[in-house]
Amino acid sequence: MKRFRGSRRYSAAGLLLIATLPARIPAEPTAAATAAFDSYIGDAESRLAQQHGSPDGFLAPADLARLRHGEFVVEELTPTGGRDLGGSLLHDWRGTAFVPGSKAEDFEKVMKDFPEYPRDFSPQILRAQILTQQGDHFLVTMRMRQQHILTVVFDTTYDVTFAPTDPTRGTSISRSARVAEIAAPGTAHERALAPSEDHGFLWRMNTYWSYQERDGGLYIQVESVSLTRSIPAGLGWAIEPFIESVPRESLEFTLRSARNALRR
Repeated sequence: MKRFRGSRRYSAAGLLLIATLPARIPAEPTAAATAAFDSYIGDAESRLAQQHGSPDGFLAPADLARLRHGEFVVEELTPTGGRDLGGSLLHDWRGTAFVPGSKAEDFEKVMKDFPEYPRDFSPQILRAQILTQQGDHFLVTMRMRQQHILTVVFDTTYDVTFAPTDPTRGTSISRSARVAEIAAPGTAHERALAPSEDHGFLWRMNTYWSYQERDGGLYIQVESVSLTRSIPAGLGWAIEPFIESVPRESLEFTLRSARNALRR
């Protein structure tokens, strides 16, 4: 227990160093890092398209016994040694859950009801608004809150497309079009930080849902690929546990919230 508490103190100290010394490393991803992220996204989307075209492999394999017992199956997909993009870190995680009694149309209804996200995905989503909609294609703005020792608030814009394959299964793709860190949120001094000012806790994030109705319920699977600032030299001992925990915990939260919304 003492070791755990100590690691939390070290993480807090390291995060405060990032928050107070943003100029120590680049505040924006380099052109090379952005290009590498886009290349990775292209490969990931090609893999998912091939997966969704398979008659027997619409969802990536997961432990069905664990899922049927109410567990989440969460795994990291980021290739070993391929995470560091030179000043930036790439994170790729996938999670799967099973919701007994739910149907594909229930999932589509929940996920398309963006104004209800502050209820369904509280406290991470503070507000959400549809900017434009053309059929199953949405442009959506959200205010998001990440709370892991430090609390960070972002205003984000996402390009979201839903693609039902048939009445029992479908997919959706959400690509970040804008991510802005908010300083002093909820106060008279609130403002969006310029790209050169933010702390790099989140630069890009794409989310890919796959869902399939079978076995008396609905399997939901989400893959999240994000780009963040890298760990400052000499602070790996403090920052790495935080950097590693945020994508996993956020994915588990998203799965749990979606499952709870479907149960309602």
